[in-house]
Amino acid sequence: MSHDDAHGGHGDHDHLPFLAHHFDDPEQQFDSGKLGMWLFLVTEVLFFSGMFCAYALYRSLHPEVWTFASQFLNATLGAFNTGVLLFSSLSMAWGVRCAQLRQRTGLVISLAITLGCASMFLGVKAIEYTHKWELGLLPAGAYESQFLPGAHHAGLSSWLYVLSAVPALCVIGFGIWYGLAMVKKDKQTSEIAGPLLVTALCYFLGVFIGVAFESAEAGEHGGDHSVAAHATDDHSGDAHEDDGHTTDGGDDHDAATDEGHSDSGDHSSDEPDGEHSEDQASHGAPPGKLVSTEGDGPVVPGAPREAEIDQAGGAGLFFSIYYCMTGVHAIHILGGMVVLTWLLVRATKDHFNEEYFGPVDYVGLYWHLVDLIWIYLFPLLYLIT
Repeated sequence: MSHDDAHGGHGDHDHLPFLAHHFDDPEQQFDSGKLGMWLFLVTEVLFFSGMFCAYALYRSLHPEVWTFASQFLNATLGAFNTGVLLFSSLSMAWGVRCAQLRQRTGLVISLAITLGCASMFLGVKAIEYTHKWELGLLPAGAYESQFLPGAHHAGLSSWLYVLSAVPALCVIGFGIWYGLAMVKKDKQTSEIAGPLLVTALCYFLGVFIGVAFESAEAGEHGGDHSVAAHATDDHSGDAHEDDGHTTDGGDDHDAATDEGHSDSGDHSSDEPDGEHSEDQASHGAPPGKLVSTEGDGPVVPGAPREAEIDQAGGAGLFFSIYYCMTGVHAIHILGGMVVLTWLLVRATKDHFNEEYFGPVDYVGLYWHLVDLIWIYLFPLLYLIT
């Protein structure tokens, strides 16, 4: 009996370097790998299901808190990030097809686009996080309103410098690496360093887009991103304009404006009950409470105009769920970027062909799941009504 027959006819493996010794043929290897990836994705779904169950439970117990606190989120940025991830799924699917057809250049480009979209997503997310930290919108236990007396928060730029330190170092490192590769005319190295440099730069593109959207929304709301008003212990000496009449921080309100406008009823600060004016809704809440003042109608249908939310057990609970779900999702994005970089390196070495494209397909499945999870997170967190 020959050596090849003794090993079940595996002697032809010498001609297929990508085929592992415990598989009979490339098809069996591909099917086994895909089964393993699907099993892994099931565990990922179960992992995220726990957070979705926590979301459903707490939202059912505190629907008014969820409705109120979600108004602090920028739905425009969330929608933009949704579009970015959907486009990254398209480029990833294109990469799988390029690997099947052994189109080396197309595969490198598609992986680079997917990496760039992922980096841009994280850049936008960094702006969202830093803006909320600046406002003091933190998880329960650390939560404090920006409007509480004595609350102090680092500025947006301070947090942004911290989160952007690693991407900035990557820009410098990959830029030098790419420059050296171009000087040495090393095509393979430049095909790796170039896309990685673009990926790092896409993070700052996302930051720029995030700042632009946040600034636009702040301008639309008159410089105030949120729909909350602050409660202070001392209003003496402060003047507030409300619907064409002026009220000051003293004990009595003016009965009319300079144009002769007269308010019906008694608006003195001694009034215990009755209808609250917008000024009272804005500044009459006890310390530690958030009060909605957006528009003329209630924030929650059927709820009173002064929808007071306890700052420790209310909005902080929502932001605990928010940071947990979006933070874990961002970690999965980072993990996917690491694996995509590994695929990029292998693609430049022409490792994939019509018989061996499994790794690209497996990573594509993972990436589509990560995108699908965000498609659920976006409406659940940003579009609450």
